[in-house]
Amino acid sequence: MAATGATSGLLTADCGRSPSEARPSAVLGQVKSAGPGGQGPFGALKQIDAGVLSVGYAEAGPPDGLPVLLLHGWPYDIHSFVDVAPALAQRGYRVIIPYVRGYGTTRFLSADTLRNGQPAALAVDTVALMDALKIDRPILAGFDWGARTAGIVAALWPERCKALVSVSGYLIGSQQAGRMPLPPQAELQWWYQFYFATERGRAGYEQNRHDFAKLCRPEQVPPRRRPA
Repeated sequence: MAATGATSGLLTADCGRSPSEARPSAVLGQVKSAGPGGQGPFGALKQIDAGVLSVGYAEAGPPDGLPVLLLHGWPYDIHSFVDVAPALAQRGYRVIIPYVRGYGTTRFLSADTLRNGQPAALAVDTVALMDALKIDRPILAGFDWGARTAGIVAALWPERCKALVSVSGYLIGSQQAGRMPLPPQAELQWWYQFYFATERGRAGYEQNRHDFAKLCRPEQVPPRRRPA
């Protein structure tokens, strides 16, 4: 995997390609927003069994176009790409935007399957979706957790990745470095990761979901509507 360009929070790379080959990730970098305010919700979603999941996803563009998988992060969903998808589709790309496990219409096929949110599990889900859709080497693009998922697929299955676009600081982390304590103020920023891992946290989030989302991501939560 050779990097083709990087800025703060943005990495584009070709996966398993020689420098003389075309670099579709550079084309992605030229795509502009489809317009202010977005394009509204996607049309009818599709559903497909892939690995341990039934994956819900949106699709745009010609079915024979160069495939692009757009991977969202937490606490976002596929609607983060309402501007990007039509722009790519207009350029001839086949755009696939899946709900990751735990989101939207994506469901586990079996009630007995272990519920696991590890980044490696999300990467396996992505490869399983590619297999189910018979997509061999798509361009992988993601942000936040989606960026990490795309990066893991590119690192572990480089033959399945045509190019990589990774946005935000969530890259592949070091498990060893993650065991090292941080200063108290830095540790405080991650309180919710520990709280939500407890039964009390699960019950608390179920009861106060909007308020927790506002507390964790205050700049991204719309104001609660008041009844007329």
